[in-house]
Amino acid sequence: MNRLVAIGAFVRALEGWRRALFAFAAGLLSVLAFAPFGLFVFLLLGFASLVLLIDGAQGHRHPIRSAAFASWMFGFGLFAGGLYWIAYAFLVDAAEHAWQIPFAVGILAAGMALYGAGAAAASAALWRPGASRILLLAAFYAIGEWLRGHLLTGFPWNLPAYAWGASLSVMQSNALFGAYGMTLLTVLLGASLACLADRSWRFPAAMATLFVVLWIGGDIRLALSTDTFVPNVRLRVVQPDIPQDEKFPLQYRDRNWRSLMQMSVGGNAPAPTLVIWPESAPPFLLDGQPAALDDISLMTTRGSTLITGAVRVEPGEDRARFFNSLYVFASGQRVATFDKFHLVPFGEYLPLESFFRVLGIDKLVDSPGNFTAGPGPRTLDIPGAPPASPLICYEVLFPGAVVSGARRPGWIVNVTDDSWFGPPSSTGPRQHFLSARVRAIEEGLPIIRSANTGISAIIDGNGRVLGSLAPGEKGVIDGYLPQELHPTLYARLGDIVFVLMLLGCFAIAFAFCRHTTVA
Repeated sequence: MNRLVAIGAFVRALEGWRRALFAFAAGLLSVLAFAPFGLFVFLLLGFASLVLLIDGAQGHRHPIRSAAFASWMFGFGLFAGGLYWIAYAFLVDAAEHAWQIPFAVGILAAGMALYGAGAAAASAALWRPGASRILLLAAFYAIGEWLRGHLLTGFPWNLPAYAWGASLSVMQSNALFGAYGMTLLTVLLGASLACLADRSWRFPAAMATLFVVLWIGGDIRLALSTDTFVPNVRLRVVQPDIPQDEKFPLQYRDRNWRSLMQMSVGGNAPAPTLVIWPESAPPFLLDGQPAALDDISLMTTRGSTLITGAVRVEPGEDRARFFNSLYVFASGQRVATFDKFHLVPFGEYLPLESFFRVLGIDKLVDSPGNFTAGPGPRTLDIPGAPPASPLICYEVLFPGAVVSGARRPGWIVNVTDDSWFGPPSSTGPRQHFLSARVRAIEEGLPIIRSANTGISAIIDGNGRVLGSLAPGEKGVIDGYLPQELHPTLYARLGDIVFVLMLLGCFAIAFAFCRHTTVA
């Protein structure tokens, strides 16, 4: 205990560049909590360090500003290390976009870190010794993470809740609290460890006990849940593993198309009733390729339904409108279309277009204009299978926004192209995949995921992976569609649970504040 007290005193006493460097390093090391590493203790220690840094700021001339800067440095390290793989997207057409890498990664990390800085500033304004400061920081930080997932189209990548990716049992709690609720509890656990530097062990012991209970409860949930499958639905999930720079050039188009078709109809397994291709799988605009449509017609008249991502174009008076879409083909016909509603800024559209074009900055996807967003989550009828909620690429990131409120689907289909995220060794695809597993747990719905270069998978409603293909692996997954689970608490109430948890944190924190003031 004396050693912990000494460490706490050391961190609180840091000044100047040493303080900034320590905060940055704490954030950078916290990245090890996320996929593929799963070393959650680093994130917990990172939040404990943040509490000690804010403690130290209380003696400064401008304590709120000092606390905000320390938290910003922590967040900058966290996001720069966790999102480095975004640079790979700018290397697909390096001659055109590589110069943007320092700006893209640096500005994104700096912008994401502002939410944590705001949380630290709000906490520092109400800072008191004892447990109240832990509760306030956790609540404000969780609010910042919710805002990060919603403002400016949102980007809720690597939420603290994902630090539990190494424990499927703990991850089951997302069915109760959702990712934002689990983010609040995770920050509480980590921040409470700072109390050990004050020889106070009750709060961290209580939080550790809570997580042991969550782990046991999740383990029981998994033990009691046995997968059953939808009758007469045989899946084939196709992972063509085509490098991004070879998807659309003319010299590769015939090869890519033949590969898709051969992987869809060949093999020794029973003929699939449902074939799923990844995002923008056809290497051309399908509507302008009669021969390709004939191939699909032949495949689907033989009893298979095809779901594929595809780029879609609608003619317009001034210029054509482009959509990142998903098509459903059955019995030789296209029977349903879904348009991506959560577009990627600087990828599929250029915000503040006139301003950025003056600077020479353009979006990464090569099309004559911005993509057009669809209307939002939908439930599509799928011939020969239960109705599905389609999600394209990073739409699977957004808690509470992956299914339509009008009609609950029986499963989620997620088509994506993670070849933008770098080589097979990159952490990006693995972080993206973990987000999909958490969505399955939150909603109690299986997710069938087809990714161009991986990770493709069949995931049940408990987040268990029943079959998968690794990044950089070409192949198919033949399997069956898991049955949906009963709607979870989070599926029924959404972020109302999170709001109630926040209110509880604030109520207890202010009760502690009054007790401290009276004492």
